[in-house]
Parts: sequence; structure tokens; C-alpha cells
Amino acid sequence: MILDPQEISPEAKIEIDRRFLHGKEMIKQAGEKALDYFNRRDELVIETKTDPQDVVSIADQNVEEIIRNLTRAVFPGDGYLGEEHGQEAGTNDYLWVIDPIDGTACFLTGMRSWCISIALMKGDKIAAGFVYDPNTDELFTALAGHGAQLNDKAIKTYDIKSVTEGVMGIGTSHRIPPSELLPFLDKLLSSGGMFIRNGSCALMMSYVAAGRLIGYFEPHINSWDCLAGIILIEEAGGWSSPFLDQDGLNKGNPILATASGVAQDLRQMANLA
Repeated sequence: MILDPQEISPEAKIEIDRRFLHGKEMIKQAGEKALDYFNRRDELVIETKTDPQDVVSIADQNVEEIIRNLTRAVFPGDGYLGEEHGQEAGTNDYLWVIDPIDGTACFLTGMRSWCISIALMKGDKIAAGFVYDPNTDELFTALAGHGAQLNDKAIKTYDIKSVTEGVMGIGTSHRIPPSELLPFLDKLLSSGGMFIRNGSCALMMSYVAAGRLIGYFEPHINSWDCLAGIILIEEAGGWSSPFLDQDGLNKGNPILATASGVAQDLRQMANLA
């Protein structure tokens, strides 16, 4: 699921490095615009999708278009898969997977639990990930084979052996019945664990990579919400379920990503062992 740098050519490494440097700069530019929209959110036009939790605004649409335009100008042959504008095929095997504002409901109600999440894929592997929180100016990045960073400083998942030693991140939506999440919560709480839900999958997964949370679980999530988080967590020493199996890129899948010391226990709780 994560690109192995040993399996690609020196030329491909150069191309991925170029895109990694571009992604770090581009996501911060998009973040500045998103934060401006946040500060003017009362002016935004809001639409509701099928799920009443799933809302979209002009901010989501425009921020995604900014990301695409900034990248097209430098890498015109790359493809895109975004939450708001769908898929755009490229002429090469690089794909940018974009969530322009992860946590839109929080964004629109004035809570600061939102971020921008972008993953870069080469072929069917994740090559890099970027999660930017403009509210705190925290930029989480990961490049395959080079670890994970927060504002260019190395980060690691929490070194623990028990779910009682930290807090678990949880996500859910009305796309799935409550019965798909409640058994996990029952097992976690019965084992002495605790959880939070802040409304942003990408932000909570970044917190796992940084050792702030012990893991993240959601019974079904879309690729643009979690691909950047997956490479962040794995490059920070953690474990992730095989999200991309069975066309997870286009159809979504369950996601469980954790600190390695509690991965087996959490896999059993999530029935993913």
C-alpha cells in the first residue's frame, strides 16, 4: 500500500521528490485560502448531500480547484481524485487524492477541527501524504521511506502496550448503521480504553502519527479522507489496515490505523484480525 523506494528507478525518485516539495508549499497556499473562507464562513453557500452530516460549501469546491490548478501548472500530466470535483485522468501514473476541507461540518459551525488532506499516489501505491491545519499552522508530511514529520521535525506513534494508556480516535457517518461501530466501542470501553471524535478523520490520523492518539477507527471512510493519514502513521512506525484492497480508492473501506504496540488488540476489537 505504501511505495517501496527500493522498487522504483532513480528518475522516479527525483519526480516524487519534486512533487513532495511542491505538495508542502501548495497545501499551505490552499490553507491560507481555506482559513480566509473560515473567517468569512457566514457568507458561504451551503449544500447538503445525502448524509445530513455531509455538507459542502463554495469553500470546499474552490479550495480543491486551487490545489488542482497549482499542481497542473507544474505537473500537467498528473491525475486527480477529489471529494468535490471527482476524478480527472492524467497521462502518467501520478494521482493526487484531495480532501479540500476535511471536517466541513465543523468548519461551517465555527469549530476549528478541520484541515486539508492530500495524498500522492504512484500507480497503486501511496508515495507521499500532506495534512495541513491552518488554524494551528501544523503541517504533517510523510514521504515513502523517509519517515513522517510535523513542521519538518520527525514524529513517531505513541510507544504503548495497552489501550488504557491513551485515547482512541473514532469516526462514523450515517452511510453505515450504528451496529457497525457500537461493538467496537463496547469492547474498547470494556477494556478500559477511551475515545474522542473531533469531526476530521485526517486530523485525528495525523494525531496518531504524532503520538497524540493511540489509533483511529472508522467502519467506512473514503480514500480522500484517509490516504494521507495512512502513510503518515506507517512512516511514523504505526500499523494500518489494508484500506486499498477491493478498490478502496474508489469505493472506500473500513480504516483502522494504530500505534504498533496496540495494533493486535485493536484489530480484534474491530474484527479486522
